[in-house]
Amino acid sequence: MNYIQTEINGVRIIEPNVHPDARGYFFESYKKEEFNSNVGVVDFIQDNESRSSFGVLRGLHYQRGEHSQAKLVRVIKGKVLDVAVDLRRTSPTFGKHVSVELSEDNKRQFFIPKGFAHGFLVLSEEAIFSYKVDSAYAPQAEMSIRYDDPLLGISWPVPESQLIISEKDKQAALFSQAIYFE
Repeated sequence: MNYIQTEINGVRIIEPNVHPDARGYFFESYKKEEFNSNVGVVDFIQDNESRSSFGVLRGLHYQRGEHSQAKLVRVIKGKVLDVAVDLRRTSPTFGKHVSVELSEDNKRQFFIPKGFAHGFLVLSEEAIFSYKVDSAYAPQAEMSIRYDDPLLGISWPVPESQLIISEKDKQAALFSQAIYFE
């Protein structure tokens, strides 16, 4: 696998070595020892999956405190724009974000460490999104930041009129009101 450091320290794009043949393809999507030596030790405890249709925007979500989560995300079917926002107050990239297109074709994965908000927008007719987390969901620790906060300047490539967003995400806090990580 190729581990690519993004412009934000700790956030990585991971490109697998795909082995195609007449039958289809094969690749290793996760290998603990290799991941740990290239990214760091992360004890993933749960795998999650969601299915969404074109225009669905989920995020920007995070969990605070002891319930914060590191995530390793990928798309099994379709295509999404995936975004991570740095919420680490002491980071030189505090408030900055990284966007990456993840698809069934490019098979890229995106590692988002603790201390980040995360969201994605479905760009295909349908997307199946899979992710590993290192901490269980804790509703009492769940937080959200508005996807369209002008301070973040995230460029979502689907017109606002075509976005499908939950009421909870529409009511999320602005970045300036968020609870940050130290």
